[in-house]
Amino acid sequence: PSSCSSSTVLLPSALNTFIHSSVLCPSCIDVTILQSCALVILLWFVFQVALERMLPCETVMGAPLPGGSGNRLPYRINGHLAFWVTLLVLDVAWPRWVDVNDGKRGTASSVLVFGRAPLTWLYDHHPTLAFVTILWTLLLSTYLYLKSFGKGLLLAAGGNSGNPFYDFFMGRELNPRWGTFDWKEFCELRPGLIGWMILNLAMMSKQFERLGYVTGSMILINIFQGLYVWDALYQERAILTTMDITTDGFGFMLIFGDLAWVPFTYSLQSRYLVDHDPHLSWTTLAAIVGVNIIGYLIFRGANSQKDAFRRDPNSAEVSHLTFLQTKRGTKLLTSGWWGMARKINYTGDWIMG
Repeated sequence: PSSCSSSTVLLPSALNTFIHSSVLCPSCIDVTILQSCALVILLWFVFQVALERMLPCETVMGAPLPGGSGNRLPYRINGHLAFWVTLLVLDVAWPRWVDVNDGKRGTASSVLVFGRAPLTWLYDHHPTLAFVTILWTLLLSTYLYLKSFGKGLLLAAGGNSGNPFYDFFMGRELNPRWGTFDWKEFCELRPGLIGWMILNLAMMSKQFERLGYVTGSMILINIFQGLYVWDALYQERAILTTMDITTDGFGFMLIFGDLAWVPFTYSLQSRYLVDHDPHLSWTTLAAIVGVNIIGYLIFRGANSQKDAFRRDPNSAEVSHLTFLQTKRGTKLLTSGWWGMARKINYTGDWIMG
């Protein structure tokens, strides 16, 4: 057999194409960039875990677990504080080493300084960061799937079919935890949602670097989507009554959605605007603001009403609402926001989008 100068020619044609594709496998031929992006994603995740563990929190009990035991799990609620600490660190407390020359002594030394994080790096490596995040979601999904076979764990009804592929996708264990650290609740709100907002800020920084100014469209994208992320973290306890937490298992579907789909797909709008300014007039921008406000009011009003009713249907703010008692014991609101339409919160979501 003939000798080859590169080991890549020994790979099957499809795999070789995959590795050299800037779309399917960005930076796979540049191990240095791939490693750097993998390290950034890992450190980002660890940083958010550290904030969840170390920042002051309010301990809130979740909804009763399935099975009729009445047991509830405790949750550390400090996502709103983590949101602001993250912004503070990226704006004024990002550490970096700077070389300083001592003219008198003729020596050079490195000094640790703090300042604004180089967010444009995230734009430059956006595809590779998305790629390594997808790999991370596969690893985490595999670990949690194997972990779900431990003894005495509460399994999700929808992820315990016996079909390994389906269960891997849907998630077998309902509330995978390390002690008091809840994997599902953490991933639903922290790394992906905050990461989405940071990526938007990176796109805005890149636009300013290229144009010398920030366009109205880019400003509104950052305000609207930043408000959406802030709202989710400010209302963190509301997620404890949602289907994601109370019913769904934590499998690849949610893990990929929370950590990869949300930040890297939802930030494509701002990425597009870096080089494609639609040059909207002030009148158009004002109209967009008005539409978004309407959508947000519907979205927040409906979600807050639903959460309040689920937590305590007898509380003063929702006790006047009518509801339909279902055969399986749940209650469906038939007045207020939810008397206007089913899933009206998604109507507000759609208007904002």
